[in-house]
Formats: sequence, structure tokens, C-alpha cells
Amino acid sequence: MSTQPLNAEVKDAAVAAQREEINGHLIYKRLATVARDPRTKEILERMATDELRHYNFWKEHTQINVKPSRMLVWFYVFVSRIFGITFGLKLMENSEERAQEIYDKLSKFVAGAEEILRDEEIHEDQLIGSVKEERLDYVSSMVLGLNDALVELTGALAGFSLAFQNSLVVAVAGLITGIAASLSMATSAYLSTKAEGSSKLPLKAALYTGSAYLITVMLLIAPFLLFQETILSLGVTITFAILIIFVFTYYISVAKDLPFKRRFVEMAAISLGVAALTFLIGVIVRVYLGIEI
Repeated sequence: MSTQPLNAEVKDAAVAAQREEINGHLIYKRLATVARDPRTKEILERMATDELRHYNFWKEHTQINVKPSRMLVWFYVFVSRIFGITFGLKLMENSEERAQEIYDKLSKFVAGAEEILRDEEIHEDQLIGSVKEERLDYVSSMVLGLNDALVELTGALAGFSLAFQNSLVVAVAGLITGIAASLSMATSAYLSTKAEGSSKLPLKAALYTGSAYLITVMLLIAPFLLFQETILSLGVTITFAILIIFVFTYYISVAKDLPFKRRFVEMAAISLGVAALTFLIGVIVRVYLGIEI
């Protein structure tokens, strides 16, 4: 391995690569300490070891110690703790275009740089693919609960808003409807999972479905408890619905390597389409039936 002095430009790139490696080492090491699954812990420890080995490779060429980016390390550890290790690792993987550029540049001047890049691409992909997380096994249950809540409750709140024109009444009606629907969805998820005979536990599938539904319900009715103006509350609710769709679709697209744009547009179009239709029904009920509350 050559350790001849590097010119200033190449050394800067090597220092950047060295920092990327020590960041990765600390992220994987910290995640390994909180991982519950023994296999996942082992995988993360191996990844941390690999990153430290790569760091030491660059240290031989730069001849300096490089401090990690503490805020970046904290961010990825925090995201992984909240949204799951797989999501955090995939997010890191998707943001490594800069590292790719650095390694492409360094491979022209430093022997062994290409091997490190190839090692990371192949080895880490295999390791990340081996990480098992319960929440990803039950993603379909969460999608079921969240999607149904968005479609059904956004539509119901739109209809209630025109029929009642009272934010508190709309909130109460939405809450009762949402709680009843979440229990119904949880029961359906339990029975369908049990009937399928899959590896999923029926009770856990029911909890994930019902919880996703109920959390979405709380977020959607919150504006009607905060604002007295019904149409304003409905506008904020629809904004919340779009944000929920955006965040959850992005989570799924990153964690499961699925296309984001098409899924987001499709889900948003369905939810807003149903909301618009039930809003129209609310207008018809109010005008032709003369219901005033």
C-alpha cells in the first residue's frame, strides 16, 4: 500500500473520506448498543468494524486524526431510533452521492480506494439486507390502518364540516367515528391475519393497524379542536393529511426501496378525491334536506 505524500487537493478529499468513515463507525457502533435482535447487533458491529478499518486506511495517507461530525452522527442515530434501523441505514445509503464522488476522485491517485468503495457497496448492501425489524414485517398492517383512516376520516370530516358547520361538533363526530372505525379495522386485521396463516402474529397485526388508524384520527381532528372556523379547520386537516401521506410514503419508499412519487400522488389523489366527494355530499345534505346544527 502506497503512503506517498498527497497533494493538497487530494489530501482534502482523503480527509473528507476519512470523516465519512469515522461518522459511519460511530453511527453503527451506537446503534449496535441499542439493537435488541442479536443478529442485527452482530451486523451493526461488523459494519462499525469495517468503517473503522477504512478510516485507518485513510489515516495512513493523511497522517492526521479526523474528528467526526457529531451533529450528523446524532441525526442518523436519532432517526434510526425513531423510524427504525433499516430506515436510518437506507437513508444514509441514499445520501452517499458525495462519498461516491470523493472515492471516484481518490481512486485515480490512491491505490486501494476502489476496493474500499466496492467493499462498502457490496458488503454493506448485503448486511443491511440482513437486518430484520418487526415494524417492517408489519408495514402492510400500518399501511392498511393509515390509508383507511386518511380516506375515510378525511372524507367524513369534509362531509361533517358542511353539514354541521360547527368545529366542536365536527370534532366530536369525527372522534366517535374514528375510534369506532379503528376498533373495527383492528378486529378485521386480527381475523384476516389469523385466516391467512402467515408468519405474522394476529394480535400484533391488529395493534399495528388499529394504532396507525387511531394516531391518524387524532392528527386529523386536532384542527377542529384548535380553530372555531370550520372551513379553516378543514383546510388545516387536509394539509395534515397531505403531510402524513408525504412522510409515510417517504418512509416506506426508503425502507422498502419503492418508488416515492407515484405512490404519493396515488394516495393523495384518492384521499383528496374522497374528501371532495363527501364535501359535495355535505353541501347536498345541507341545501336539500335543510339540516342546520
